[in-house]
Amino acid sequence: MSIAWSRSNKNLPLISFSVLLCCSCAHPGVQVSQDYIGPKLPEDREQRTEDGNQPSSVVRPPSSVPSEGPLRVTTEQATLLALENNRSLVVERLNPQIARTFVPEGLSVFDPLLTAQLGYGWNGLAQGPFEADRDGPTASVGVQEFLPTGTSLGVTASNAILPVTGLPAGVDDFGSTLAFNATQSLLRGFGTTVNLASINQARIDAQISQYELRGFVQTLIAQVEETYWDYALAERRIEIYTQSLALAQRQLEETLERIKVGDLAQTERSAAEAEVALRREALINARSTLAKTKLALLRLVNPPGANLWDREVVLASLPTSPSITLDEVETHVALALQMRPDLNQARLLRQRDELEIVKTRNGLLPKLDLFVTLGHTRFAESFGESITSTENTGYEVLTGLNFEFPAGNRAAESRHLRAVLTRQQAKEALGNLSQLIEVDVRTAYLEIVRSQEQVVATAATRKLQEEKLRAETEKFRLGKSTSLLVAQAQRDLVASQIDEIQAVVNYLKALVEIYRLEGSLLERRGIAGPGRESVKLPEDF
Repeated sequence: MSIAWSRSNKNLPLISFSVLLCCSCAHPGVQVSQDYIGPKLPEDREQRTEDGNQPSSVVRPPSSVPSEGPLRVTTEQATLLALENNRSLVVERLNPQIARTFVPEGLSVFDPLLTAQLGYGWNGLAQGPFEADRDGPTASVGVQEFLPTGTSLGVTASNAILPVTGLPAGVDDFGSTLAFNATQSLLRGFGTTVNLASINQARIDAQISQYELRGFVQTLIAQVEETYWDYALAERRIEIYTQSLALAQRQLEETLERIKVGDLAQTERSAAEAEVALRREALINARSTLAKTKLALLRLVNPPGANLWDREVVLASLPTSPSITLDEVETHVALALQMRPDLNQARLLRQRDELEIVKTRNGLLPKLDLFVTLGHTRFAESFGESITSTENTGYEVLTGLNFEFPAGNRAAESRHLRAVLTRQQAKEALGNLSQLIEVDVRTAYLEIVRSQEQVVATAATRKLQEEKLRAETEKFRLGKSTSLLVAQAQRDLVASQIDEIQAVVNYLKALVEIYRLEGSLLERRGIAGPGRESVKLPEDF
């Protein structure tokens, strides 16, 4: 609808501008959300996780980390350091802020638009015996605004030189016009639902970015903890290989001594020497693994200081098997279907697709606008008099309909069909993602059960290998065994010791993995972050 209105009331400009100001104040506001990532506030730390359990560990702010010297950290402190300093996280933190800028950008279409023009004009007049050239200033000022209802409002005040036919030059040369106009969409573009659809999509995109950030943070925390335990495993391997190397060297010395006195044949020397070389080789590899793991851990936590890569890392937490009673697997699956960030992102995308349907369905409608124009013009012999004079006035009233509809409307129909198919695809993808998540959680659950059993089994195997080595060593001293058998027993003991600590580390990592897969890792670690709320879809979606 288009309405143009002109009156001689001197209060009309004030009234018109007041109307536009009130309309602009009715716009939906921009919701500002926080992107805080860090330890929960004290009053929040007592909240239970979604499965009803207290958080397994709560991250508390560590004491100030020195910028030089050894970096001594627990798993919790390493996690917090990563949240504060990890450079990849610094990059990811900006994404929600960037995404939110599209909301005010979308709302800007409803902002009042101020217009002004100032110029100087010449108007030649040749009529009968009169010939003259008239010149003078021209000016216009106005404000326009588009409302979410599909209404366009505008107020314009202008003054210009007017050509006057049949009059001497200089008579009624100037005209000042005040007009108010409005246009209301009746079909395409009608109502707040379609006009706010793009803004609501921008808000959904901002929410999606928060869930993406939450997923990134969970992955980062999991990487920190897993790398922390890998570093502990690498250190323990060096200890085991160092001890085994010392044991192999003692065995070599004893073998050489017995060969010297004639108790053993010269052929026993090769087996003992080969075992020493094998232990030394394993120790070299273990030290290399430790150095690489240290680099990965330092990269993740990125502690302050100049000599980052040269800092020594001292682990204050030792890998021990925690006493945890697992809930039923269905409980973990239900929690994952509620808290997984990627699943909540998929649900938000479905909401976004529904808004796209609203937009494309609106495009199928013909354009039908009602318009009205009301205006008032004053004539005078000068620029100033045309504004203040109450004589020589004229009025204008215009109303009608504008209609527009492309034949076939194939572009709009194609966009709508594409939106419908995309919505159907998103629906199927959401179901597929839910199934994949359930498989992931169930598989991780089985891995935890296996890891628990492996911790017990490897501990028992290690004890038996110790007894086997003790027996084989005694037999060797009594001349009833060989260096090769003793070396094999030593090798089996080393393997069992590695398997034992590996089983504990695997169990700790399996717990971290299932918490990540079910989306509860931040809650269980007492960390606050965006994207905690579960997204609910209407039943008719």
